[in-house]
Amino acid sequence: MTDIVTETRKSAFGRYLPILIVAAGAALGWWLLRDYLSFQALAQNREALIAFRDANYLATVLVFILAYTVVVAFSLPGATIATLTGGFLFATFPGALFNIIGATIGATLIFLAARTSFGERLGARLEGSEGLVKKIKDGIDDNQWSMLFLIRLVPVVPFFMANLIPSILEVPLKRFVISTFFGIMPGAIVYTSVGAGLGEVFARGETPNLGIIFEPQILLPILGLSALALMPVVLKALRGRKGL
Repeated sequence: MTDIVTETRKSAFGRYLPILIVAAGAALGWWLLRDYLSFQALAQNREALIAFRDANYLATVLVFILAYTVVVAFSLPGATIATLTGGFLFATFPGALFNIIGATIGATLIFLAARTSFGERLGARLEGSEGLVKKIKDGIDDNQWSMLFLIRLVPVVPFFMANLIPSILEVPLKRFVISTFFGIMPGAIVYTSVGAGLGEVFARGETPNLGIIFEPQILLPILGLSALALMPVVLKALRGRKGL
């Protein structure tokens, strides 16, 4: 009996180990790195970063993508600063591509950690539930692509939550990766373009406008894409009503 209990505890610990690593890394990162992942730190080290990039371009690209992955995977402060840095070092393109790759890899790591730790179990419980909860779960399952793109496109959905929710809803890994890569693209391009203009901002001693994504000329096209993502859901609902 004691052996069974011990094995059960080991199994539970192994299952939760990935998310525990993420949580520990996040706590450690917030404590140690919060002063380094800031706009001020970027401004102070901009010349050294440019010099290193010019002397070691490929190495800079690889280190940058790795650093961005770590920032996202452990939900460290400074994801926006990392995006700006991508634009500052590599211009809007290929900087946006490097940002998207790093963010997608980091998001996928969180997704896998959450799914391994608790996502599969919660997903199974939802699937086996009844009543309203089951109807909501089935509705989401029928419109996974729309839901995935929507939570990426709408600026008010926290990036961390957009990685956790799919892990509970039994979203296939391939679908998660594709929707993340393309869903974060509009926002990534906007902030990368802001980063590409940081040289002039530094020269004026100013700070970048990080609220630019909420300005009408930026927000309205993103909301338009969100509406397109919802279109299949609306069409299915209308067809369902006509069939009644």
